[in-house]
Amino acid sequence: QVQLVESGGGLVQTGGSLRLSCAASGRTFSNYAMGWFRQAPGKERELVAAISSGGSTHYADSVKGRFTISRDNAKNTVYLQMNSLKPDDTAVYYCAARMGLIITTTAYRYWGQGTQVTVSS
Repeated sequence: QVQLVESGGGLVQTGGSLRLSCAASGRTFSNYAMGWFRQAPGKERELVAAISSGGSTHYADSVKGRFTISRDNAKNTVYLQMNSLKPDDTAVYYCAARMGLIITTTAYRYWGQGTQVTVSS
């Protein structure tokens, strides 16, 4: 069983930055692929970025060059550094975990409760 707790969301102006953190419980965090998803009102949940147990990363086209995902296995934490934020980035951001490879669908086994990111214009 893995429990995920996100933090770091908030209100920021266009062009600003935020860093989201996701703290995971459990002793096998390093074995999990981790993903950051987001869901805006009236829209489907979408993958923003993912990182494999080995450190390989995947990004949605909409955030490439602006967002960076990283992980610290010693701290059981995954991060999402978000720069050059836009109003379209406004959403609830969720952390998710799964054993195995990165996937781009929502078929991750464990989910956090989400953290709100609001970008004002």
